[in-house]
Amino acid sequence: MKQRLLIVDDDAEIVSWLTESLTDAGYAVEGLTKPLEALTRVEAQAFDLVVTDVYMPELRGTELMREIHRRRPGQLVLLVTAFGSIDMAVEAVRAGATDLVTKPFTLDRLKLAIDRALDERRMRREIVHLRRAVPSLGDENLVARSPAMQKVVELARRVARADLTVLVTGESGVGKGAMARFIHESGPRARGPFVQVNCAALPAQLVESELFGVRRGAFTDAREDRAGLFARAGGGTLFLDEIAEMPLETQPKLLHALETGRVRPVGSPDEIGVDARIVAATNRPLEDAMRDKAFRQDLYFRLNIVRIEVPPLRDRREDVEALVDVFLARACARQGRPLMGIAADARRWLLRHDWPGNVRELANVVERAVALGEHDTIVLGDLHLAEGSARSGDFLGEAVARGMTLADVERAYIDRVLHATGGNKVQAAELLGIDRRTLYRRLSGDDE
Repeated sequence: MKQRLLIVDDDAEIVSWLTESLTDAGYAVEGLTKPLEALTRVEAQAFDLVVTDVYMPELRGTELMREIHRRRPGQLVLLVTAFGSIDMAVEAVRAGATDLVTKPFTLDRLKLAIDRALDERRMRREIVHLRRAVPSLGDENLVARSPAMQKVVELARRVARADLTVLVTGESGVGKGAMARFIHESGPRARGPFVQVNCAALPAQLVESELFGVRRGAFTDAREDRAGLFARAGGGTLFLDEIAEMPLETQPKLLHALETGRVRPVGSPDEIGVDARIVAATNRPLEDAMRDKAFRQDLYFRLNIVRIEVPPLRDRREDVEALVDVFLARACARQGRPLMGIAADARRWLLRHDWPGNVRELANVVERAVALGEHDTIVLGDLHLAEGSARSGDFLGEAVARGMTLADVERAYIDRVLHATGGNKVQAAELLGIDRRTLYRRLSGDDE
């Protein structure tokens, strides 16, 4: 569909020239010589861009723009003037103009400004909308558009209803914690507490007291009775993350708790009953840990009643766009920024990346891109800056590995040069070895 333009100038010859020339260039163009008539036309018809002269006897172009924005807040307006200056250009943009073109101008110069304005609008509109197609799964990190993830979620849903012990496996960062919470919230214990503990983070000497509780006086710092995690998760779910790191000497007591529903707090002569569903997770194969004599076989069989393998993100690429939308909305809210868009080349990069760090890596890259981005749209350069702040590497080697097109590589390099020059297009063009017109054309995508 052709882009619709409205030309407003009190000089009928200029209106006629621009209407004919821009129509030949492929736009759908209307031209008017009276600003008030143009204002009425904008109210009645949506235009992609309004191009208006500044100095007109009936109504100045800046006043027309203000009235247009009052009635159509999102309308793009490009100003044209014979009396341009840097101060006036800055003031025009601050007032809401997309650009300021000074007379005399060539048709190519005006077309470049028009294309840049329309391209910026296109990028702003390229926001992924998760809410249109993905059902809520209880945890915002748990997205299941892909067939692989839908299969896993359906298994988890069935298991949740049965109130069985579950072992969740998968690479680091795939969302095992989100899966554990989904199981909890989909089962009969949803109204109870969800208690999570990372077994690798527990000091060896405190594992038992943390899990099973402690009685006053059991050791020097035990000044009062303290309930363990099993008791705190009563009526709900206890999520034991990184279960492979559970100390070997504690494993028999954990097995006893799972089999009998009873634990003995440290320093107590008696056992107490506990009622918590157990969901355990590991990114390290427990079979390897058993072979290394670091994990008990009987505990393995007790935990592995039902096993759910969460696939890596590279095997469920259909989930990436939806996850980006979740993380983008979260990052913008956390950093106090308006909801940002995603440029087409940035979105292609996100979809092609292998994500060795899985969902966690994707979340971190989006978070950093929002923090580092200088516009209301995340561009490819923002993602490379975000990735580079976490790790460095060979850019061309990574481009080959990700299957980036030559256009993607060129745009990424241009974005990096622009960032290095602080957005100065004159310096950027000199560093790139091209003239400014070519740089503008490539930024607007005309060469693609």
